[in-house]
Formats: sequence, structure tokens, C-alpha cells
Amino acid sequence: MLSGLPIDEAPSPNFDARLLPVTMIVLHYTGMESGAAAVARLRDPEAKVSAHYLVEEDGSILRMVDEDKRAWHAGRSHWRGIKDVNSASIGIEIVNPGHEFGYRPFTDAQMSSLIPLVADIKDRHQITRGNVVGHSDIAPARKQDPGELFNWHALARLRLALPRPTKNLVDPGWPDAGFMLALERFGYDVSDATAAVTAFQRRFRPEMIDGEIDMECRCLLLALLLPKPQGDD
Repeated sequence: MLSGLPIDEAPSPNFDARLLPVTMIVLHYTGMESGAAAVARLRDPEAKVSAHYLVEEDGSILRMVDEDKRAWHAGRSHWRGIKDVNSASIGIEIVNPGHEFGYRPFTDAQMSSLIPLVADIKDRHQITRGNVVGHSDIAPARKQDPGELFNWHALARLRLALPRPTKNLVDPGWPDAGFMLALERFGYDVSDATAAVTAFQRRFRPEMIDGEIDMECRCLLLALLLPKPQGDD
């Protein structure tokens, strides 16, 4: 049990020692044709991938790697100056076929299990909302998950993730270079500018993802950089 949540054990051998304290939660989709295939891969020593938890489509939660160990879920990634994201994070895989195999909305059962799981981890490790991120946030040139159909609002309304700003949006008028500097300050790896903008949009403006910097992107990013992100309840 994890703070009242039933947890099934499905241990993976794919882990090593942490080198950093836990300061992040990274959410993924499995991106495979079935949950069973994803579990098998995450437990396969040859695959060299894993996660701390996996949330099945029926809401069942599997623990695959103990939190005090470094699971191998982030790959080459970067967030707010941290390059060894695996050492600094708890990785949660959510079963979904992803963009390659028929991306679809996450189930209500998954969200009902994920929310208390994230809340428990966030509370125990004192993780800030800005460090509850998606795989695409930390690896924008490589990853799209958990994707534009993931319900970030369900987490944000409970103060488990940053909200999409909605109030008093003001265009700072940054040139594109200024926007990229601000995006880097917020936390993204901006070495691939288009990929970074696309990841930002996927997270904070999922209804229009085109990789282009526009007035709405500037307004959203400015609001997110304020001490209290506009849109908070």
C-alpha cells in the first residue's frame, strides 16, 4: 500500500544507484500496443528501460523499481539545469498506445489512480509543481509523451502541476530570441528551438501545436514565469 493505494509488485532489474535527491516527477505514456507488452519490455534486462510505477488502463498500479533506486526512464534529457534526470526523478509510465499505435485519451480509472499517486510522491519528496513534468518537457527533440491528450488540468486544479495560465495575460513583446531565453529560464532545453516550442505548446496549449512562437505563447510563458502563475485557483 502507498498512502492507501493498492500497489502490485512487478519488479524490474533495470535500475542502479541514485546520484541526486528526488526533485522531479516525470510522466510518460508507454507507447506500445498493449499494457502487457509495455510491462514485459520494462522488465526485460536487454531493453535497459524501466520506471518506478506503471498505471494500467483499469487504474491498477504496478511498482517496478523502488523509489530509492534510479530507474531508467528519462534517457537523454534536461530540465532546469539537471542533465541526469533519472537520478533526480520518479518515473511513472501510463499505459497508452501513444502516437505510433493509436493515441487516445487516458482513462478515468488511470487518472483516478494517478492523481493520488502523484500527490503522495510529491508530498513525501517535497517536489514543486514546476518539477512535475512530461517526458516531452525534458526531451523535446525526442519525445511527445504523455502528449496533448493528457489531462494536466486534473493535476493542476489540485496543485499537483502548474496550471495553464488563464488570467490577465499580457504580451511582453519579446523577439523570438527573447522568447527562447525565457523558455530556457523556465526549464526547457532550447538547443532545438522548434522542438522546445512544440513541447511547450503540447503542455500548455495543446489545441494548437505548430512549433511557431506567437503572441499567445509569449503571454503564457510570461505568466508562468511570474512568482504565482496566473491561472492558479
